[in-house]
Amino acid sequence: MSDPNSRPPEPDKHDNDLVQTPAADAQTQPVKARPGLLRSSAITGSMTFFSRILGLVRDVVLARVFGPGDGADAFFLAFKIPNFLRRLFAEGAFNQAFVPVLSEYRSQRSLADVQTLINVVAAYLGTILLVISVVVVAAAPLVAWPIAYGFTDEPVKFALFVDMLRITFPYLFLISMTAFAGSILNSYDRFAVPAITPSLLNISLIGSALLLSPYFDQPEIALAWGVMIAGISQFLFQLPFLVRMQLMPKPKFIRGHEGVSRILRLMVPALFGVSVSQINLLLDTVIASLLVSGSVSWLYFSERLMDLPLGIFAVAIATVVLPSLSRRHAEKSAQEFAALLDWAFRLILLIAIPASLALVLLAQPMIITLFQNDNFDAYDVTQVTSSLQAYSIGLTAFMAIKVFAPGYYARQNTSTPVRIGIIAMVANMGLNILFVFVLDMAHTGLALATSLAAFLNAGLLLLGLQRSGVFHFQRGWGLFLVRMLLANVLMSILVVWLAGDWQAWLDWGIGQRAGMLALVCFGGMLTYLAALFLTGMRPADFRRQA
Repeated sequence: MSDPNSRPPEPDKHDNDLVQTPAADAQTQPVKARPGLLRSSAITGSMTFFSRILGLVRDVVLARVFGPGDGADAFFLAFKIPNFLRRLFAEGAFNQAFVPVLSEYRSQRSLADVQTLINVVAAYLGTILLVISVVVVAAAPLVAWPIAYGFTDEPVKFALFVDMLRITFPYLFLISMTAFAGSILNSYDRFAVPAITPSLLNISLIGSALLLSPYFDQPEIALAWGVMIAGISQFLFQLPFLVRMQLMPKPKFIRGHEGVSRILRLMVPALFGVSVSQINLLLDTVIASLLVSGSVSWLYFSERLMDLPLGIFAVAIATVVLPSLSRRHAEKSAQEFAALLDWAFRLILLIAIPASLALVLLAQPMIITLFQNDNFDAYDVTQVTSSLQAYSIGLTAFMAIKVFAPGYYARQNTSTPVRIGIIAMVANMGLNILFVFVLDMAHTGLALATSLAAFLNAGLLLLGLQRSGVFHFQRGWGLFLVRMLLANVLMSILVVWLAGDWQAWLDWGIGQRAGMLALVCFGGMLTYLAALFLTGMRPADFRRQA
């Protein structure tokens, strides 16, 4: 039988020297030297990149097989609900509350205490999610009415939405438990497995679209079943890794457990604070259901393209930063805490600004290449383009929120992000009314309102971190910004020149489109990196220890 105070095996590292955290003593767990944050971000980013590329393939398949329409609108909205709750509840608020507490237990307590915390959290989290799922499935028509009010004047479309909601909603339980397992793995510096897990959803939806849809009278129903299959697969996939680490959850109810009580206190306000951007995106979708048919689908495809760099880079950086920030706070390393936030913010800007410019400048060629066919015509291209460009304006802010919010939650401060989140959400709703119902900007107004609200959210988060004294800009920002400006200007000039008139792309075959898009993207990226290198920026400038 293993020693209950022993530490589960660490991931392989180049440096296996043992070090102790300041709080370590005979009863705590020894901690191995951790890999660099840039390396951890690269590992997570590469796994996430593979998953996001599969996600892009998935969206191409959905666009070309189904196209925008009533069935696609119903599925995207039905899937949006559990997916939104998963981001809000499991990966958002729960993750931001659970990881700091787990990191503290890992640094200062025994493995037996860590295991008990995991067991109790699994019991309460699983029970709550299961009850919610059962209630929503049973009361689906009542739940659907306020969410899909725009569908109620089309009984067939509304009934289809209700059927899909019943099938997809249990995904909340499955993927939230998967996120719980992933939080444990991330806290122990095993980032690759949680990062690759979302690939299973993409594989399932691609298979359902191509193989299952012909067997249904309403083909899009196959996608709902694909979501259910994916949830089961993702949950089962991570369990063996927890078993190997001796951290397999064994649900156990303990009333008044200190760790769970702290997680709940942190989680309740965090439900709102960290996930304001997701709430805004959901509100966009709900309002879009009131607009012309296809609006939900147009927003979905533009959001997915915008989410590609956000999901690959910002999530990867935030995933490795939160446990590290939590450790810095537990170790009372204020200067390292501030330096780590500064590092993450610079890395975000290094990626977000060129990605945002590229999405704005290449929106039409990208959408034509990926989606345009008989089911996705030139009119759909223009509609998705306008909302993609509006979302892309806010990409830097979306990414920055992923870094700034952990700066609060790592210190177990949840009240400030809540106040900021309320301000941003109210602003978003006001802008929605202005852009959609006053200026008649339709679904594009929804995207633009979300982007502007994201900048407000990110700006207030940054200001709060500065005022609290936990963040201040480190040396070298002036030169960093000059290098960034030059590199982005040169990249933009080259991209515009190479892309030419987007309408010419409509007359090309898929091979010519793909080749030219690859050339433009590669040329732009090479120009950007070369400009940074020639002005003196090096990868070593961004290396940090976890």
